[in-house]
Amino acid sequence: MGDYLEALGLVFQWHVLLVIGGGTLLGLIMGALPGLTAAMAIALLLPLTFGMPPVMGMGMLLGTLCGAIAGGSVSATLLNIPGTPSSVATTLDAFPMARRGEAGRALGICIVSSFIGGIFSAVVLSLLAPPIADFALRFGPAEYFALSVFGLVIIASVSSKSLIKGLVAGLIGLLIATIGTDPVAGVQRYTFHNLSLLTGVNLLPALIGLFAVSQVLKDVVDYFGPERAEHSKNEMDHASPRWLETLRYWKVLASSSVIGTIVGAIPGAGGSIGSFLSYDQAKKMSKTPEKFGTGHPEGIIASESSNNALVGGALIPMLTLGIPGEAATAVLMGGLMIQGISPGPTLFTDNGSIIYGIFIAFFVANIFMLLIQWFGIQIFVKVLQVPRKLLMALILMFCVIGVYAVDADIFNVYLMLGFGVLGYFLNRYDFGTAPVILGLILGPIAESNIRRALLLSGGDWSVLVTRPISLVFLLVSAAFLFFTLWQNRRQTASHS
Repeated sequence: MGDYLEALGLVFQWHVLLVIGGGTLLGLIMGALPGLTAAMAIALLLPLTFGMPPVMGMGMLLGTLCGAIAGGSVSATLLNIPGTPSSVATTLDAFPMARRGEAGRALGICIVSSFIGGIFSAVVLSLLAPPIADFALRFGPAEYFALSVFGLVIIASVSSKSLIKGLVAGLIGLLIATIGTDPVAGVQRYTFHNLSLLTGVNLLPALIGLFAVSQVLKDVVDYFGPERAEHSKNEMDHASPRWLETLRYWKVLASSSVIGTIVGAIPGAGGSIGSFLSYDQAKKMSKTPEKFGTGHPEGIIASESSNNALVGGALIPMLTLGIPGEAATAVLMGGLMIQGISPGPTLFTDNGSIIYGIFIAFFVANIFMLLIQWFGIQIFVKVLQVPRKLLMALILMFCVIGVYAVDADIFNVYLMLGFGVLGYFLNRYDFGTAPVILGLILGPIAESNIRRALLLSGGDWSVLVTRPISLVFLLVSAAFLFFTLWQNRRQTASHS
């Protein structure tokens, strides 16, 4: 309690609060812009923390991370372009709701869901960090493979119109994921002697191409086609956080926040797995699963509460074990070490007041995220008033700049354009692009971990079913697949 009281004094100073708020605002802006990531935003601010006290510096970086994850929902809702990989699931329902003329409502649900998910994970981080980190440490190659299988099973659920087409799209993602250098043997695969493909297909050009460029192509075709698409006039009134509507689905909020926090605490699992798991779970819990993918509030709530809860979960292994889960938390850990603080089991005893100050700063960052989005929502929806042809040109420009900035490699731009064409045709023939991204993300995780598991077990496949956590994931995956197939067959029979 003494450490917490001292930590409160470290955080609640006007200049510390101002820096945390500034970091959150920058994160929201960068998260909403296509091609710019949370890791980029944190890396940009990292040099500024050199002369700051630890709590102030880490508070600014945490605010940037919270803002970037939440900001991804803005472009996902208004433009069908996920600002971050974890916002892919948000596009499935938020964009259809915006196209219906309810952009303010969709953003309002996103704001409340993001805030509740973030606060939930902050509470879990403060109270349960050590035991959750201990559980995450039990994950070996077999467990990671089983988790990946569990994620791949969800492809069957996120394919909104056709189970077969969704699975085909997922297989396309898995095939693309094999491009690059073999993770175990080091052999080149499908690189065609192109140095840019040695490390595989970069996720950012694929993500931006499949969602942003394909949407631009669709709008261009609609604009110059024989029948111009009629875009509904979006509501500008009542664009505010939807507290009552969101809290009405408290079961989805609770389950998605828990899933996001747990997945975030597993190093390397990633936000996309958490948001899709939550989306799938919400769909199975719902009384109206057929509405998912058409602009249903439950789908938005599931994705946004989960991907913001993931932030607090991802801090758990980073702080308690010194294991960053992905790029953004790796940069965050670098910021912590710059302050002369080494993450690990002794962190809480050696730097108690500073760590609790970081926890409180994380709470404050989520509050700033809510307030900035609350007052900014009226500005966000005005994006839809920009002439569509001008908006699409600006989006394409930002996409090219953002993708090129990743590695200063023009090949990434060509890759983005290629994925844009692929995404256009996948959407046109109802295959969908979300399963491709899911396959692309989970493919390398599944492949590398199954091969490591077999190497460690001497080629014994029973390692997948003799380890309890792995067995549970595989059994649940089989149950989910069976349930999805049964549900799909029942819906087909009812329609016929």
